[in-house]
Amino acid sequence: MKKLLTALMFGAFALSAAAQSYPAKPIRLVVPFPPGSATDTIARTFGAAVSQSIGQPVLVENKAGADGAIAGAEVVRAPPDGYTLLFATNSPMAVAPSMKKNPPYDPVRDFTPIADIGRYTFFVVVHPSVPAKTVAELIRYAKDNPEKINYATGNTTGIMSTAQFSHLAGVKMIHVPYKGEPQALTDLIAGRVQFMVVSAGTVVPHIREGKLRPLAVITSKRSPILPDVPTLNEAGMPQFSITSWAALYGPAKLPGEIVARLNKEFLAAAQRPEVQSVLEKQAFIFVGSTPEKLGAFTKEQNDEYKAMMRATGMEPE
Repeated sequence: MKKLLTALMFGAFALSAAAQSYPAKPIRLVVPFPPGSATDTIARTFGAAVSQSIGQPVLVENKAGADGAIAGAEVVRAPPDGYTLLFATNSPMAVAPSMKKNPPYDPVRDFTPIADIGRYTFFVVVHPSVPAKTVAELIRYAKDNPEKINYATGNTTGIMSTAQFSHLAGVKMIHVPYKGEPQALTDLIAGRVQFMVVSAGTVVPHIREGKLRPLAVITSKRSPILPDVPTLNEAGMPQFSITSWAALYGPAKLPGEIVARLNKEFLAAAQRPEVQSVLEKQAFIFVGSTPEKLGAFTKEQNDEYKAMMRATGMEPE
């Protein structure tokens, strides 16, 4: 018994010492989407800023696939020492687990919440060949032409958003899934698909060039990047409730001292002018939070996405 207590005391001391000297080497920041994606851009921006403040490189590692679950599983398996982190979105932390009968991990139990980073802006857009300039006109057109609108998706936010939109509007459209937004957007601009819910950083340049027509934004308030575009609430769909977010997590049982340090560094990074400039271009809304608030938000989002799947009739795979 005495040996066990001694071992436990030594382990606790070693853990505390490691936390005090943290970080002593580069940090891996695992991103669940490919290079060039909005999440990758934002993660690299934060990583570069935090690298400067902590004196160690923050190295982005892209682990795309399985709706973010590959990246999530990578971090779950990592030791809880603060050197492997997940720059997560709602895809690996709420949608992917809800869409699987046998999820690869529990997003609440198997991770340590560190900091809520913020909210993405997504726009509802159509190809100019669609004779609709408002959400109401799109719904009427879709009802008059059942299953003649093809819609593209490049991520789980697109999948869940369009599923809820179709359910609330009572319309039937044909789903054309893509591995990412860039490929989907290419076909949307070409007119091979006609409808998409797509992130601002990807689509806004094409909207400004007149290649696509925005009908609504799915945030709670209008976006400063396109202030004339109404929210879905204003467009007559107040029941719509999708939130697309990004947050920072570590493996389960990450020491509190390390969590506090990372929370402080990432939230401070958001105040740097170079970070704010990138967030503005991406129409990304910084939130920031305590680890405790992020933990409660993660659970809330998981419950919400599961309820949404039931309401729209989507079955876990």
